[in-house]
Amino acid sequence: MYGAGAVGGHLAGRLAAGEAEVSLIARGGQLAAIRRDGLRVETRTGTLLSHPVTTDRPGELEPQDVVIAAVKSPALPGIAEQIGSLLRQDGLALFVVNGVPWWYFHHHGGARDGTHLRRLDPERALWKHIGPERAVGAVAYTACSVLEPGVVRAENARNRLIIGHLDGRPDARLDELASLMNPSGLEVTVTPKIRDAVWTKLAMNLVGGSLAVLTASPMKDVLDKSAVAATVKAMAAEGTAIARALGCDPGDPAEGLGKLAKSSHLQSIAQDLRAGRPMEVDAILRAPLDLAELVHVPTPTLDLVIELATQRARAAGLYDDTDG
Repeated sequence: MYGAGAVGGHLAGRLAAGEAEVSLIARGGQLAAIRRDGLRVETRTGTLLSHPVTTDRPGELEPQDVVIAAVKSPALPGIAEQIGSLLRQDGLALFVVNGVPWWYFHHHGGARDGTHLRRLDPERALWKHIGPERAVGAVAYTACSVLEPGVVRAENARNRLIIGHLDGRPDARLDELASLMNPSGLEVTVTPKIRDAVWTKLAMNLVGGSLAVLTASPMKDVLDKSAVAATVKAMAAEGTAIARALGCDPGDPAEGLGKLAKSSHLQSIAQDLRAGRPMEVDAILRAPLDLAELVHVPTPTLDLVIELATQRARAAGLYDDTDG
């Protein structure tokens, strides 16, 4: 597990509770606390305590069958070489990230197959050191937070992880990974349509992420306001239109908005703003608009709201886009 924050710590704790041999790349206070006291994951059904091998030096570890990258997307290019060096030649790298993934057009098919997304991998570090042929998509539905170093709380009663190869092919290794996680209380599904899963979550993150940045509020305190209803509906419709123009089925936007409106969890991108951490503006907000332009889908409402959210991130000194 590369990354011991809220999501990485949660997933590592679930794996370590089963039969998996888990190593964890961590740093700072997380590293010290987990080495001293173990990794504690508090769930709705009890506490999982484990003692995974934990280090801040990836080179100390043996080559791995699977590396799960659970760091924010801006950090990925900077650790691409380390992830690549951790993998066996035939190993797999799962990327548990929000927003558009760097590998999106690999094995996409059609005229856009192989398109490089410069905004997400500007120097092609991920493409070069890991390679999209070893990448596996992963979409997580788990509201987590770090209570203190070494202690993670999983707030949802139901926690899900959807994984799949970029070309949709079956793989016994993914089935085995799911079998290791499912008994711990994490529902893992292997899908042949990982891009559909990406867009089902992303279509709602376009709404929830941008509005959370502007309001510093969980969506249950925003989406119940009649004054924002029309804007929210238009944003969801535009996000869904992008997905469908790319050949994906993101599901019913009304159903997604209904779930979002009940959420008391502050979106991760707004948590980063509050904590002064680099924000996933590109992957969650800007890259989807790049794709909209690529497939000629008009997004006037998203353009406005996302530009305002982006400016909020710039003003906080947490986002610097050289593209302007």
